[in-house]
Amino acid sequence: MTEPNPPLPPAPEPATGGAVPPPAAPAPPPPAAPVPAAPAPTSAYEAPAYGTRLVAERKAGPGLLLRAIWFIFVGWWLTAIVASVAWVAMITLIGLPLGIWLVNRVPTALTLRPRTSYVWATTDVDGRTVFSEASIDQPPWWARGLWFILVGWWASALVMTAGYVLCVLIITLPIGLLLFNRVPFVASLYRY
Repeated sequence: MTEPNPPLPPAPEPATGGAVPPPAAPAPPPPAAPVPAAPAPTSAYEAPAYGTRLVAERKAGPGLLLRAIWFIFVGWWLTAIVASVAWVAMITLIGLPLGIWLVNRVPTALTLRPRTSYVWATTDVDGRTVFSEASIDQPPWWARGLWFILVGWWASALVMTAGYVLCVLIITLPIGLLLFNRVPFVASLYRY
């Protein structure tokens, strides 16, 4: 028969005088993996990050040469007629809608300037760019009506007259165009 192994002697006590050492502090967590850097854009037309909204101004219309020819042969006299009819229509209650409509088209009659439209460009979850028409906030109808009654009807006549004179003088054409482009706002606070 075999004899059992003798028991092991007890472990020596630490030199701390019998006190138990404090438990070791927990090890710090491993360092986090580095965040990968954003990829460099491949072109200037790369879609922005998801949810980004941009507003783009869209003007589609004829080129400068055609607009200049239109102004020389048609625009300068057609604008005088359209502005006069628009103003006379605006001061009558029945003709007010027609007058406002014509005033909003004076820049087009003068130089074939297209109406400005704004487009929202957003990116969807898949990274595609989605376009939608953006509406321009307008003042409330009562404020626009009050403005027209108190200021708009006479101020629009002054702006249209000054704009027409400046356009016909040719050298001051840019200032005249600027005034004609502001006539809808002067008449009824209409923004476009």
